[in-house]
Amino acid sequence: MGDDLAESTAVELRAAYDRGETTPREAAEAVLARIDRLDGEVNAFCLLDQETTLAAADAATDRLRRGAVRGPLDGIPVSIKDVLLTKGWPTMRGSRSTDVSQPWDADGPSVARLREQGAVFVGKTTTPELAWKGVTDGPLTGVTRNPWDTSRTAGGSSGGGAAAVALGMAPLTLGTDGGGSVRIPGSFCGVFALKPTYGLISHFPSSPFGTLAHVGPMTRTVADAALLLDAVAVPDPRDWSALPAPATPFTETLDAGVRGLRIAFSPDLGYVEVDEEVAMRVAAAVEVFTELGATVERVDPGFADPVEEFHTLWFAGAAKSLETLTDRQRAELDPGLREIAEQGAGYSALDYLTANAARAALGALMGRFHERYDLLVTPTMPIPAFEAGRESPVGSSEPRWTSWTRFTYPFNMTQQPAATVPCGFTRAGLPVGMQVVGPRHADAAVLAACRAFETARPWQGRRPVIAGG
Repeated sequence: MGDDLAESTAVELRAAYDRGETTPREAAEAVLARIDRLDGEVNAFCLLDQETTLAAADAATDRLRRGAVRGPLDGIPVSIKDVLLTKGWPTMRGSRSTDVSQPWDADGPSVARLREQGAVFVGKTTTPELAWKGVTDGPLTGVTRNPWDTSRTAGGSSGGGAAAVALGMAPLTLGTDGGGSVRIPGSFCGVFALKPTYGLISHFPSSPFGTLAHVGPMTRTVADAALLLDAVAVPDPRDWSALPAPATPFTETLDAGVRGLRIAFSPDLGYVEVDEEVAMRVAAAVEVFTELGATVERVDPGFADPVEEFHTLWFAGAAKSLETLTDRQRAELDPGLREIAEQGAGYSALDYLTANAARAALGALMGRFHERYDLLVTPTMPIPAFEAGRESPVGSSEPRWTSWTRFTYPFNMTQQPAATVPCGFTRAGLPVGMQVVGPRHADAAVLAACRAFETARPWQGRRPVIAGG
């Protein structure tokens, strides 16, 4: 099957392994060949270790032959965002300030769960420095580009993972999302991404951005995301905020559909300016839920843009992340990161607690909202992907990335599950994403709704330009 294996989903690979049609070694070779052929155009990976990857694939192939498979992800290629700890590989976090001479002797919780199942780690994917912004570029790793148009950004901060998944460089990736960081690149690159309920996937060490930061899957299909989530939604004793493991696997509830659900559609949250093409594609996509038996009502949740409160929390986190750096190290940082950290260092404890109180009020408002509506649907991004190498589009009146991610960061503040599912393309061929948000702990409902949409309007047949699509 050769390089065609790189187009297989994780679910398809698992079935092919079990039928004896291919092996983890062959799958690993296929994705490594795809990386060798295409990554030079997008810069999705910051670390590759072919010898280690193939050794893990050989071990998985041997287990498969002996009937000793460890779990559904045994032998499945996975990439890891370079902010999650990986035993034996450095985690640079996109920064020259990281001490590479550390022992690197531990996995983060989600990585550990994948290693226990025998997943084959392909490499580490790019992130902006310390994952601080909604695009993926920085002094250490350069610019990560969009596979549909390499002059455009892949989004961020999990941009490398999104580009990798879109191009078949591994069917699964783990990213992180502190203000939209799996959903932004998911939307821009045309892949599925989920920010789960906070605590569902354990995180260690704790993010300097606190409980805004979630770990989440990025995949080409919703079924693959459920498969990955089942593997990593396991509490880890190192994470004091970890939730219990779900009672029912997400793969078992995927086909619940949306019939009978009450879905709120907010095209702009009451305050977001949305590109006309994006608005049209999302509005058309929402109609699918009506066709599938849901009751859809156009309604806004009723909150004002919480950007100032988010800035207080986010910028203070940036200040915390840089507190031990020397003046020389600070001089080498991404200038934007340095700017927000300086602003964050000026906040008082009262400022921070005031922002947290606003966050709590927003969470309460959304809790009441979901007493009336099972799900909320919005655009994921108000714009298509813009020029690579910039924090904000040309002509933007505001310099910070939060000026164009107004649909995503509110739901980091509330810790709700929120997914982006591809729902169309602009006339220029750029992907558009639809965001599906559920109440806390309703991850299964979000996945089922996205699966229902995906089944009714499959998008995977169209491939990125540089992949030959």
